[in-house]
Amino acid sequence: MQHEITKAVPLLDEKGHVQEQGWARRPFWHYSRKAIKASKLTIKEWDYYAFINQAQGYAITATVSDLGYAALFAISYCDFARKACAQTDAIIFFPLGKIGLSPSSTEDSQLSWANKDLRFAFVKKGEERHLLFACPALVLPDGSVGLDVNVTLVQKQEMESINIATSWKENRKAFYLNEKVNCMPVRGTIRRGMEKENLLLGEAWAVLDWGRGRWTYQNRWFWSSASGLVENVPFGFNLGYGFSDRTPASENALFYDGVVHKLDEVTFHIPEGDYLLPWTFTSTDNRLNLQFQPAADRASTTNFLLVKSIQHQVFGYFSGTVVLDDKTELTLSQFAGFAEDVFNRW
Repeated sequence: MQHEITKAVPLLDEKGHVQEQGWARRPFWHYSRKAIKASKLTIKEWDYYAFINQAQGYAITATVSDLGYAALFAISYCDFARKACAQTDAIIFFPLGKIGLSPSSTEDSQLSWANKDLRFAFVKKGEERHLLFACPALVLPDGSVGLDVNVTLVQKQEMESINIATSWKENRKAFYLNEKVNCMPVRGTIRRGMEKENLLLGEAWAVLDWGRGRWTYQNRWFWSSASGLVENVPFGFNLGYGFSDRTPASENALFYDGVVHKLDEVTFHIPEGDYLLPWTFTSTDNRLNLQFQPAADRASTTNFLLVKSIQHQVFGYFSGTVVLDDKTELTLSQFAGFAEDVFNRW
């Protein structure tokens, strides 16, 4: 359990198996589509960004994903006080790796896409990630129409991230390569309808979910993330399980002042039948004990028989305690974040 990778290594061997499974504090695995021993229709690639303004109580997400047979683009806005989310998405078919998602999360890159409803541009240059995305017709929870985001996320070189490379027991050529970069301070502008907000650096905090892989046909996963300040120090967490064989390592981690503090296994205790009732989170090493008070459920269901997706991304507030590697205990109180339960068959 918890095998840590500490140096650069090719992701896949000549047979298409993950060469060394485990977790890392840096994106050490070298990813190449050409090394995947599978049809292009089965390759999944995505960049997902979410940032939360703890003081103002809102979250904004942007997704660009290439799922092989289809590409999904989505923008969402969650208003914690109004307990409501708004979302617009678009799908195009058979992108087959042509969207422009980078094979590396660390190298400079850019991608852009637009249709009549949505537009995206993600640019990484040095220590900055510049995000421009907009949906002019999105009706927000307060009734205003239109969302236009122009922000810059700062990822200092010394910041650690949580990285994982794992496979599936039933098919070792199916793999999951993922990096979560938490606690990136945000600056820029957000336009809601006719109102413009100027974000100063550190008023909102972002996470990047950078993923590449070849999945099995049916999966259910649990994921939770939050970033912000605790006693004026950047803090966040990434919790997740259920997706691929996690015997080599989990992706559960705390982030404190740019350093990863690794956790063991975590369990989401979700009330049966109602995602808006309070949840609890516990870990096997007793270093995480959190209560989660949901504010809004960004729920969606797609069912085309062979293709089915049931998603609940719930935004709300975490309270409780976490313990760092040096035994320091931190107390969280009304710390905004999200947790999700997703079933996918595709």
